[in-house]
Amino acid sequence: MKHIKTSTVALTLTLGLGLAACTKLDEKLNSSLTADQAQAILLAKTDVSVLLQACYDGLQTFGNQDGPTSLEENSSDESLVPTRGGDWDDNGVWRVIHTHNWNADHAQVGSSFNSLLSIVFNTTNVLTFKPSAQQAAEARYIRAFAMFTVLDLYGQVPYRDPGENLLNAPKVLSGADAANFIISELTAIQNDLPAGPSAGGKAYQANKDACRVLLMKCYLNKGAFINRAAPAFDAGDMTKVIALADQITGYSLANSVFDNYAPSNTTNSNENIFTNLSIGGSKGGNIRSSWYKTLHYNQNKSGWNGFSTLAEVYNKFEATDERRGTNYKDLSPAANLPNPGNRVNAGFLVGQQYDWKTDAPLQDRKGAPLAFTATVANQESGNNLEMTGIRVLRYPIDYTTSNDGSCDNDYVFFRYADVLLMKAEAQLRSNNAASALIGVNQLRLKRGATPLLALTAGDLLDERQREFYWDGWRRQDMIRFGTFLNARTLKPAASAAKYLLYPIPSAALAVNPNLKQNPGY
Repeated sequence: MKHIKTSTVALTLTLGLGLAACTKLDEKLNSSLTADQAQAILLAKTDVSVLLQACYDGLQTFGNQDGPTSLEENSSDESLVPTRGGDWDDNGVWRVIHTHNWNADHAQVGSSFNSLLSIVFNTTNVLTFKPSAQQAAEARYIRAFAMFTVLDLYGQVPYRDPGENLLNAPKVLSGADAANFIISELTAIQNDLPAGPSAGGKAYQANKDACRVLLMKCYLNKGAFINRAAPAFDAGDMTKVIALADQITGYSLANSVFDNYAPSNTTNSNENIFTNLSIGGSKGGNIRSSWYKTLHYNQNKSGWNGFSTLAEVYNKFEATDERRGTNYKDLSPAANLPNPGNRVNAGFLVGQQYDWKTDAPLQDRKGAPLAFTATVANQESGNNLEMTGIRVLRYPIDYTTSNDGSCDNDYVFFRYADVLLMKAEAQLRSNNAASALIGVNQLRLKRGATPLLALTAGDLLDERQREFYWDGWRRQDMIRFGTFLNARTLKPAASAAKYLLYPIPSAALAVNPNLKQNPGY
């Protein structure tokens, strides 16, 4: 969110990649300049900071409504995109994600695979241009983050070493090999990364604490990456999760969970550890899609009237739990409309909706009261199809920017709350439920929820949902806890085991013989 000047990409990456990474050429250019000389000139003139910034910008794919976060959330029990008459049908691509009926030709499966591997490619490219130790560490961190996501979604990660011949198909890492490679990368770069936000660093820059959080996730999910149908949790890995959590210090839980997602999140939160920078009017991370994809056409801001959550998610919250929904006021008075009726404008929107400027009750496009219902179906029909489904506003709306494509809300990847709950999970899996309960209740008290008297695995999974709904972790959590394939509302039958992984896109199989289609596809 912080306003800084950033560079724009001023060179063609394709040219840089071609000269830097191809095999040695013997011919001379213009009869006097060899390929090696041309490469040396290019290296000398390339601004590595520009290339590195492009890698950070690649993380904006997580903010897209049809990107990797869609595959994580819409396949889970907490998000769906109903077909509303002629809206949001798109030949059923959204429905098949929620009902677990996708295939290797699904558009989002392919585009997400490509966008993530583009990050891997571009970060590896940075390493060929003689970056500083810190620049190399930042690039390798972003690459590890993208590879972790590819491993989570697809189970296989194509990878090239810096400078490797681009004419050769990338090797492929999977399972324990992929997890161990990512862990080795994070371990190797940690000392070269800048300090975390609690020590004066920037949350929107790869940092030591972000590295520790990603290591925690690697160790916590390692057993699931090896065997998703029956994850095992190595005692040594759980010990490492706890030790890493104890190294992450100086943070505190925000006064409101929505402080972490608000336009002023860099000034009113000491909880965010890793984010993607967004600057209103100049640098967009497509945060606006978090509003537009769920809000009704007649709300302010006007939306696309699509994404919803289910009543089972909403009902997991106590009425006192501010995570369920609140009249959120950003620290900057201009950042929100006045909301004279103190209506819920962050969290879950259910029931009659009001104009947050005038408090006038809103109507749908047919003139009926705009009242969001708890009931929702995958395919909606009838007079109330515009209103079915509880809506979610994770990011408080930034009304100060004139450009809807960018805002001051930074996209949030890692928060201190995740450190607390991952540590609690590792403690619970280490047969130390008493210590795990302390961390969970620390979080619940801050959010206004009643402390738990005991803690089970199911309780912890529910708490993670209450704290991180729509953040892109739900599918991963459900797989780790063994509930992802279960029957649930709008998915009446248990899913086949193949849906624990997404298929490798058909186009990727055609160009890389080292990739193998995942079982069942």
